[in-house]
Amino acid sequence: MMGRLCNVIHSSRAGIVMVAVQMVNTGVNILFKLVAEDGAKLRILIAYRFLFASAFMVPLALISGRKNRTKLTWAILFQSFLCGLFGGVLAQNLYLESLALTSATFASAMSNLVSVITFILGILFGLERLNLERVAGKAKVLGTFMGIGGAMVLTFYKGTEIDIWSTHIDLLHHDQHQSEVRKSENHILGCILALGSCMSAASWLIIQAKMSETYQCHYITTALTCVMSAIQAVSLALCMERDWNQWKLGWNINLLTVSYSGIVASGIMVTLIVWCVHLKGPLFVSSFNPLMLVSVAILGSLVLDEKLHLGSILGAVLIVCGLYAVLWGKGKEMKEIYKLEPSESPQQSELIDIIVKSPKDVSISSSSGGGSGDTMASTGPDSLSASNAGVDGEVTHNTISS
Repeated sequence: MMGRLCNVIHSSRAGIVMVAVQMVNTGVNILFKLVAEDGAKLRILIAYRFLFASAFMVPLALISGRKNRTKLTWAILFQSFLCGLFGGVLAQNLYLESLALTSATFASAMSNLVSVITFILGILFGLERLNLERVAGKAKVLGTFMGIGGAMVLTFYKGTEIDIWSTHIDLLHHDQHQSEVRKSENHILGCILALGSCMSAASWLIIQAKMSETYQCHYITTALTCVMSAIQAVSLALCMERDWNQWKLGWNINLLTVSYSGIVASGIMVTLIVWCVHLKGPLFVSSFNPLMLVSVAILGSLVLDEKLHLGSILGAVLIVCGLYAVLWGKGKEMKEIYKLEPSESPQQSELIDIIVKSPKDVSISSSSGGGSGDTMASTGPDSLSASNAGVDGEVTHNTISS
């Protein structure tokens, strides 16, 4: 009995880890919502978050990259700067401002648009193809329109309030009437900021994928991104927040928020996500993103007294369905590509004869006879490289989206 239980846990360990990752990201959303309502300066907290993340990731990168350390170039450093700008400072500031203006549930739902916007930008930059003649291409286009439609429903349609449960627990301690007035005034602005955060994160994914092609030490690239984000976030906070009293953390919820989000979410969880991507692939990791939306909606209604409305539910369902349609289409395309690779190898093996000229002279020549016919077989972890290209991208959305 215990052996079967251990086998079940071992076979589902990646799924268990991803569920834990989404629960941690849920806690990040709730904590930042609390400190935002408490009047804390979000730019300062973001700066501290990346400082904590850098302090955790840099030693880890130095330890893991001692043997396989590739030479850093100015191009890699510049790409790291752009990753820190789009995936760190801009995405985090826009997301948390949207979180403060709307609700944790709304911001979490909008963050699922990152994959859809990445697909759109990929088409514009020539990194993706529509392939409307195939089912996979149609699924990605349909998922894109579903995601956009869900965002519009989530923004412009509120609908009736759905009262599933009521715990009468409100950690925000705000006046209900003033809160409703403020939310109605800032809802559109919060949506615009959330879309800006998604576009920034999608731009970061594209830049990160390009950087992964030339520099595949992912712990080092993650550490570089954290350091660049910390430098930029601190510079921005120093320019915008001149009150030094706001920089004092103290033993309060602000210290808990930045340490938890920096070390646990941006540090430990990133490492676990990298492990899951290597084990199961980026699509497996992406499929768990909507779990944070569900958990944030439940926890927000329980402890923050956030109200669920029909428009929020319909919009979130459309966005999640659009996300899975895009992921399904992308996964089907990747399977078709991988099916083509082994089909070529048997044909090539039939055309190759091994001719032994002498005990010390072994050459591999083609039996077709045309030209020189010398061939050199090379093997490479194509599937691992494909996964690595998506490692950093899926990592800071959960991280960044959190």
